[in-house]
Amino acid sequence: MKPAFIAVSAASLLGGAVASHGGHAGFHNRRGLLGTAVLYEEVCSTYTSTWCGEATLVPNPPPYASNTTVYVTPSPVAPTSTCVLPTPEVTTCPTPGTYTFPAATLVVTETTTVCGATTTVLPPGTHTYGGVTTSVVTETTITCPYATVSTSGSVTTSVILTTTYVCPSSGVYTIAPTTTTCTETETCVYPTVTSFVPGTYTHPAKTVTIVKTLEVFVCPYESSTVYVPPPSSVYTPAYTPPASSAPAYTPPASSAAPVSSAAKPKPSSYSNGNIVTKGNQWAMTYTPYTSTGSCKSASDVMTDIQLISEKGFTTVRVYSTDCSGLQNIGAACEAYGMKMIIGIFIDTAGIAGAQAQVTAITSWGKWELVSMIVVGNEAIFNGYCSATELAAFIVSCRQSFQNAGCPSSIPITTTEPVNILQEHGADLCYAIDVMASNIQSFFNSGVTAAGAGDFVKSQLAIVAEICPEAGKKGCYNLESGWPSAGNVNGAAIPGVVEQKIAITSILETCGTQSVIFSFQNDLWKEPGSLGVEQSWGCAENL
Repeated sequence: MKPAFIAVSAASLLGGAVASHGGHAGFHNRRGLLGTAVLYEEVCSTYTSTWCGEATLVPNPPPYASNTTVYVTPSPVAPTSTCVLPTPEVTTCPTPGTYTFPAATLVVTETTTVCGATTTVLPPGTHTYGGVTTSVVTETTITCPYATVSTSGSVTTSVILTTTYVCPSSGVYTIAPTTTTCTETETCVYPTVTSFVPGTYTHPAKTVTIVKTLEVFVCPYESSTVYVPPPSSVYTPAYTPPASSAPAYTPPASSAAPVSSAAKPKPSSYSNGNIVTKGNQWAMTYTPYTSTGSCKSASDVMTDIQLISEKGFTTVRVYSTDCSGLQNIGAACEAYGMKMIIGIFIDTAGIAGAQAQVTAITSWGKWELVSMIVVGNEAIFNGYCSATELAAFIVSCRQSFQNAGCPSSIPITTTEPVNILQEHGADLCYAIDVMASNIQSFFNSGVTAAGAGDFVKSQLAIVAEICPEAGKKGCYNLESGWPSAGNVNGAAIPGVVEQKIAITSILETCGTQSVIFSFQNDLWKEPGSLGVEQSWGCAENL
């Protein structure tokens, strides 16, 4: 059996390396979805791969689809490097008989996204398969990558293209599928978008009996170990901020209304005993909303929390107190022995509008379930309050909670994107117990799914130094994941496979400090500039 050799265009792996939150909207905003205009963009080739070896059944390129998707044959791309990757080995057996396929081992030393291979058995008739399947709740324009083939003479090339598809109304759509007609039962092999992370991939020796002429047999590889570069290798992170961009915290200069250090209430000391982890897993974000943005029932919440527990997480992060969240989520966490990161959400109504949530939390008072309290979620980033206003509110909340019996061991903090903390940390440091940030690797166009964990780790190191006293007590990433659908952002490619790779990377690198975002897709959200805001749900992909 011959392995598939793949020539990859290195230029396609390049992307911007500027860290950005990319307009990732404040999570808790349940605004109505906007209607979307019909857009058509020029489709470009992202990667090029060449298949060598025995011929296999390959589908024809998808035809033009009126008013939905546009297919453009890519121009030839000269490969800059050639490597053997563990794509499934596909062999067409010419005659019936017994075939032995030897064991094989391949080592991948760098993350590469190419066209992989997927098989399906097709009975006689006309069939549609492949493509990208998505679910929408309103008219939506989706731009996404998909895999297909291009044939020139005797050479068949697998390519990843980008297409724009207009979903005219709510429903489930398959974008850029392939349709073929079979006269007899056949095993069809077609390309898929596949990412390989560094590691050792193997498949065992296999002896099979083939009963048909030209029957296709596929040997898939499985990853067994993580690749470790030799000691002489030099590791370069995807993004390294300038040394001067993360200064150590120094007290703010005098202002028109200075506040003496003695007058600033210091946060109480606490231990990390409230932070409970299991292996490399800690927490997942959860909101008690249906796909339309209405409130879930208590029984539905109980089912969701049970699933999160079964996935190995010990804690759920809750953003606010609405939908009886404290009561229903609290009861479910109590039933399954889980902890909660509770929150006070600040929106367009500002701090005054958030006071009712403080009262709701003190009335609820299930402090034994609480591992952390987060006052504000990207409130400064969204312009809902200033840093000085937020710091004063955090101090006020701490006093209210402790008056209601909250132990001083429960840390109280806020969370913002890294750049906002760098800019405003001087105003926040005195008010918070620990450091926290929302770190979404996808919005850095130079980070691949496989590099998500390393990126988070590098950003946590920056955050910890912004307020050193709080950073020494704890530094946490309170919102981090990867979208399963949407538009490509440089090297950051959304997709179901990419989501799993990214979250695995985050968990393996800094899972005990990271809250995975999020339990389910938020179809009540606006898609956002990259079309990804609805597609961060990952519970079914873990």
